[in-house]
Amino acid sequence: MSQLRRGILQFCVLALLRDGERYAFELVRELCDAHGLDTSEGTIYPLLSRLRKEEWVTTVWKESETGPPRRYYTLTAAGRRALEDFAGEWGSFKSTVDSLLDSEGKHR
Repeated sequence: MSQLRRGILQFCVLALLRDGERYAFELVRELCDAHGLDTSEGTIYPLLSRLRKEEWVTTVWKESETGPPRRYYTLTAAGRRALEDFAGEWGSFKSTVDSLLDSEGKHR
């Protein structure tokens, strides 16, 4: 299960960014609030760095009223396309897996 979570985590992050910019700790908190997506800052920062290198997100530093400046992440057009592609594939993939799991051994 951990490999499956790791594989889709980047698309969950992109989905959260679809509605607007967020900083890393906000992403961690929202992912942890979602059942089964517990993650940490130690996981999210390398992932966000990869997403920046792939040009799926951009960043901007903003002053914070409660502490040091924060780096905010925003979805790019390329990131939006990657998310749309994933969403299109995910439905079919999920249906196939659900079908196999729901078959209760009928394929033996």
